[in-house]
Amino acid sequence: MPEPPQLAPLEVEEQQLYSELLPGDMSERIPVQLFDKGPNPPGWSAKIYPGDMRTHSATIHVCSSARSSVGLYHLLVHMETINNRKSFAVGTFVLLCNPWLRDDPVYMPLDFQIQEYMKSDYGIVYMGTPQNICRLPWSFGQKYEPGVLEACLQILQVSPQHLSDKRKDYILRADPAYLSRVICAMVNCNDDLGILRGKWQGSYKGGVKPTEWIGSADILHRWVASNCSPVSYGQCWVFASVLCTVMRVLGIPSRVVTVFNAAHDTDGSRNVEEYYSTKGEKLNLSKDSIWNFHVWVESWMRRPDLSAEFDGWQVVDPTPQEKSAGVFCCGPCPVTAVQQHFLNTPYDSSFVHASVDADIVRLIVRNGHVVGRMVETEWVGQLIYTKSIGSDKPENLTHTYKSKKMFTSIRSRLQSRQLLDGPARISPNVEVSLNVDGVPSVGDSIIICVTVANKSSRPRVLVEHLDAQLKEYNRNPRESFWRTHKLVDIQAGEVLTLYHTILPSEYEAVLAGNDIVNVAVVLKDVRTKERFLAVHEFSVSSPLITIQIEGGNNIQMKKEYTTHISFINMFPKTLSGAVLTVEGFGLLQYKHISRLVLLQPGHRIVKKVSIMATSPGTKLLMATFTHSSSPGITSRSFHKVSVQTE
Repeated sequence: MPEPPQLAPLEVEEQQLYSELLPGDMSERIPVQLFDKGPNPPGWSAKIYPGDMRTHSATIHVCSSARSSVGLYHLLVHMETINNRKSFAVGTFVLLCNPWLRDDPVYMPLDFQIQEYMKSDYGIVYMGTPQNICRLPWSFGQKYEPGVLEACLQILQVSPQHLSDKRKDYILRADPAYLSRVICAMVNCNDDLGILRGKWQGSYKGGVKPTEWIGSADILHRWVASNCSPVSYGQCWVFASVLCTVMRVLGIPSRVVTVFNAAHDTDGSRNVEEYYSTKGEKLNLSKDSIWNFHVWVESWMRRPDLSAEFDGWQVVDPTPQEKSAGVFCCGPCPVTAVQQHFLNTPYDSSFVHASVDADIVRLIVRNGHVVGRMVETEWVGQLIYTKSIGSDKPENLTHTYKSKKMFTSIRSRLQSRQLLDGPARISPNVEVSLNVDGVPSVGDSIIICVTVANKSSRPRVLVEHLDAQLKEYNRNPRESFWRTHKLVDIQAGEVLTLYHTILPSEYEAVLAGNDIVNVAVVLKDVRTKERFLAVHEFSVSSPLITIQIEGGNNIQMKKEYTTHISFINMFPKTLSGAVLTVEGFGLLQYKHISRLVLLQPGHRIVKKVSIMATSPGTKLLMATFTHSSSPGITSRSFHKVSVQTE
């Protein structure tokens, strides 16, 4: 730090003092007011108060405007007289948004909200299906991890907006809505020197499989170390979690949000079409898709470009799906605009609305012709979750996005039109539903329940076709791995429940822990040729991996702690090629692996490791178990560790 400016004794009033701020190549001179003369100006101010004046030095208080630009500043002090000028480089500082300040556009009035959405470095990402929700702990790392702040500032400096017009970019950085669009686009690498490269299928060789990330700091460090080359690979929850970290670092309160059964509407119709064969197989004929879950970010800010009713939580989605103003980003979109159906509100409100409230048109096709159709109005956006304040339990946000009163009449008209149009329609006299008994785990039989209600005045003979397909969470299913069919006789007014069993031997070659299954049933009336469709999607739970730290989960920094990891084979058969892996950014320097050629039923595979934290905050250990008969990871478990300074 340079020497403080030395004032000539007894000549203070004869000297003119200026502070100069240098954000990049820009410059702003601020006259220093002596002895609290008058109120602060609306912009930056600099003052010397009476008690801060000494014989050869003075303390200058520099105060920023509430609408100042985010970034790195250089601070200089100039002392001028009639005949002389001296300049001193005082140092640098980083200016961020300030949610504690009432006049700041990200002001958040309740401190417990700031604690959760700004200061907490630990979060939960919800995944899976509405019937079987999985929790993925995530270390945001914005509070303690070294290098994270510098990485976030680097993101701003290499953005296309900054590289094309530095002055304009610096000026606009005072607006959190502008900042969120810049950062959102920079989290993916589709248009720029972004942080993450997305990949949703195929081999993940040459990178990290998205399910193996457990924190943002590791990703940001790799991006900086590679000279701003994209880190491989990300999917929606990774993109969103990194964005949440960067937004919090820049002072914008943010949270990660999961939409279950999220629609990807490519044509702006707010309808998603799905196609099924007459045997119940889902066909890859639509450009639209339903994601079992999709993760984005909500950020808190005022929207001075809109009316005050749109202040508050804004959807910002960095997963590269569709372009917004020519760039792969989405938002900020006011959540209120989605709920109140203001679909022309900037930014991307129509796309976000479709994600949480589109209708699904399910079509049964045979030889290129539609032979049955139905409209599902409640499937999309069934649940919208975020982590509760101060708890790992979910907070249900569905009501903040969806207002049932507003859409009841619209949807009833839409449904009536779509059921009556076209070559076939679903008869109101037969109702069919499809469910799975309980939450199946890997190694269990899967019990499928088909309920058929014949509300007509005559008996029916139906042909039942049932089909099960493995699917990725964000796209249509793969080929079928199980199917069956049978004749069903049902009397007038009768309700039948049909049970079907998928044995472990019939799915173990294709299903692993937390995989998602699409199962569909098509019933055909032998006499009338009418067809009836029901669909259900579910995930398969994983067996538990036990993680125990000697002395408990609260540890001291730079001290070693012994940790025990174990997995018990609860399957009725011997598992070959068993592998237990444990890793943890900030706790372990590399992956630790234990192997067994054969793991007998009831026996366990164990691994003992020594962990040591290099920085405070919340850390995560991740353990995975695989074996040679499984197509993927059989089980994955996480363990939260709280690290205190000495």
